[in-house]
Parts: sequence; structure tokens; C-alpha cells
Amino acid sequence: MEYDLVVIGAGPTGLFAAYYAGFRGLSMAIVDSLPEPGGQVTAMYPEKMIYDVGGFAAVRGRDLVQGLVDQVKPWQPDYLLGRKAEKLESVDGGLELTLDGGDVLRAGAVLITAGIGEFTPRPLPAGDGWLGRGMVHFVPSLAAHAGQHVVVVGGGDSAFDWCLALQPIAASVTLVHRRAKFRAAESIVRQVRELGVRLVTDAEVSRFVAGPDGALTAVDVAVKGGEEERLRADAVVAALGFTADLGPIESWGLEIDHRAIAVDSTMATARPRVYAAGDVAAYPGKVKLIATGFGEAATAVNNIAVALNPEAHLFPGHSSNVE
Repeated sequence: MEYDLVVIGAGPTGLFAAYYAGFRGLSMAIVDSLPEPGGQVTAMYPEKMIYDVGGFAAVRGRDLVQGLVDQVKPWQPDYLLGRKAEKLESVDGGLELTLDGGDVLRAGAVLITAGIGEFTPRPLPAGDGWLGRGMVHFVPSLAAHAGQHVVVVGGGDSAFDWCLALQPIAASVTLVHRRAKFRAAESIVRQVRELGVRLVTDAEVSRFVAGPDGALTAVDVAVKGGEEERLRADAVVAALGFTADLGPIESWGLEIDHRAIAVDSTMATARPRVYAAGDVAAYPGKVKLIATGFGEAATAVNNIAVALNPEAHLFPGHSSNVE
């Protein structure tokens, strides 16, 4: 399993980097701990509209990912999904990346596009044992909740985003938050209020209620200073945020700055032939956007091409000139 380049992270930045690697004639593999490409976009907001990607007035998360997968497809990258990168060693002028399970990839260079790293949703205590049985942390498909009574738990932007997305198709949407004030932007809170979504504040979901067939039918909500209330619920979206860390990457001899990897203007890290791009990369003035990640991916891959072959040109020419 030998490649010119191994990309760690199959989010938008990693997928575009893989495309650019193919454009530069590099063989590559894409490694990601998630079971499908798209990274945080696929896992957390596939149905949300994204408005700040060049060339799209608006694009749904899953459609952006599919476009990136289609873009890289002609270069036939090897996808190693559901696999974790554990150890990185320098061997004979190259790099060896060991995955969980013991498989070893040999590469001329490694590009880390791991985003925020491995993320773990914060639990909803009352929902213990209900994940996948009526409770979700993210909504992979809005259609799955058509006609359902949905309770969204949380007070941040994601919770309100799900309310906006679900309200047109669900039988009802209710938001429960343990405080009276919300972390979400006032503009999105106002939109949700105007849609008529019920907001239950100073309250916590205390119990999930099952019907005779074991399926979720309701949740009990404890309201501060009031009586417990039962809300009809076919589904609960626990949008309580998440914790994230870089996992084994932090032990690879890189310069870590606030859970991000310090890079120079070529996207090179402190370790030879190891580069980083996207949200995981840090430098002064960094702006964390998908659009930024695309530019960093191109910068990293073009510099990698020269590192692997000093006779190669840094600028490969415009893709529009290639037949």
C-alpha cells in the first residue's frame, strides 16, 4: 500500500486536496475515521444550506460533498473509511502511517485535513440507551422525520437550524432548552419564533416514554419552578454540541496550537513532508471557512508535488487549459 500522498480526513478540504493531487499526477489514499466521505458536513449538517462557497448562491451540504466526490472520481483515490490513523513514522526518506488494525501505508507525503479532529456529541442523560431508537444527535435525512412530532434539545445555532429545517415537514417541532437565554444568533431565534415553533425554556428532558411496541412516543420535561410536562415525540434531536480532539495526531511531533497544527505559508508543518490544511491548520490571520480550506488544499498539494519531485513546477497551469 504505497502512495505519493496520503490525505487524512475526507471532509471538503481533504476531498478537494485529493482532486488536486490527481490533477498533479500523484497517487493517493484518503483516510477517515467516519464511514463515509464528507467529514463534519456529512455527519452534522448534510441537509443544511451553505451560502459561502464560491460559485454557489446556496448549496446543500450533502450536494456539496457529492460534487467533491464526483470531482475526484476520475483520479481513482483509495478510500480507507472507518479507519483511524494511529502512528506516523519517518522511514527511508518517506513516511509510514499505521492505521487501527495494523495496516501500514507508505507515502511520500502526508496531508492532514482532519478538521476539528474526532468529535463526540455531548450526551443527553435522559436519552441513555435511546440513540438510534428515537434519538439522534444529527439529522442525516430530513425526510425521515416527515410527519413526525420532533423535540429538539439545545440552545445553540445547530438546535435552531434543525428547527428551521424540520418545521416545514414535521407534524410539530418543539425546542427544549435548560436556560432562558439562547446561545444561537438572535436572527435565527427570531426566525424560529416567527414560524410558530414552541420554545420551552428553563427546562430539561427528564425521561423518554415508550409505547407498547417499545418505540418512542413522548418525553417528560421538568420545568424549573413548575410542574413536569409530557410532550408528544416520535423523535428527539439532541443538539447539545460536541467535544473534539486530534487524538493520536497530537503525538506525531507537530506543533499544536489550540487543537490545531501550526503551518507555514506552504502549509508545511514542523515535520518534513507532513502538511496540514483546512480547519486543522493554524497560522496568523487564519479564517476557518470551507472556501479557505479549498485554497489551502491547492497550496499544500502543489508544494507537496515539488517536495516529491524538485524538478516539478510549483504552479501546474490552469485546469481550464488541460484537455
